[in-house]
Amino acid sequence: HPQWHTLETELRVFNLTVIEAMLRSYTKVLFVRDPFQRLISTFMQGMGSSTSFSSFVQDVLNSGQQNTSVTWKPLVSLCQPCLIRYDYVVMFGFLRQELGHVLQRAGLPADSLLPEFTDAQVHWTYSWLSEQMFSKLSLQQKKRLSHFYHWDLSAFPFSSSLLSD
Repeated sequence: HPQWHTLETELRVFNLTVIEAMLRSYTKVLFVRDPFQRLISTFMQGMGSSTSFSSFVQDVLNSGQQNTSVTWKPLVSLCQPCLIRYDYVVMFGFLRQELGHVLQRAGLPADSLLPEFTDAQVHWTYSWLSEQMFSKLSLQQKKRLSHFYHWDLSAFPFSSSLLSD
C-alpha cells in the first residue's frame, strides 16, 4: 500500500482497521536496551543539562512519565509491546547474533550486511559504567527509577539490570 509508505506519517493518524492491516503486512522488530543504560547513554551524549548524573536523574524523575523525553521514556509506553505483536525483539548486547538471525529469516545474506559489532566489550564497559553511575545515586533515586521503569523491567528480560533489584 504505497499511500502508507511516507516517512512523516505516524501510525496514530490512521484508523484502527488500516493500522491492523499495516501491522500484519510488516515484519516488526523491536530493539530494546536496559533502561538504566539508556539513561547513561543519554547523559553521556550531553542530553542531560545537569552537571552531575544524580542531578540528571532527578530531572528525569521530576519530569514524570507523561512529559519526559523520548530518549529516556519507558519503552513500554513508546513501543506498546502489549498491543503490537513484534516478530522479533532484539536486545542490546546481542546485536550481531540476533540481527544475523533476523536477516537470515528475511532471506537476506546476514554476513555481508552486518557491521562489525563488539558486543562483549560494550557489555563489559556498560556493566562497569552502570555500577559506577548507580553508586552515585541516593537510595530514594534508585527506588524511584525502578518504579519509573517498572513496566520495562517486567516486559523485557533485563535480568542483570541494576534497577531490577
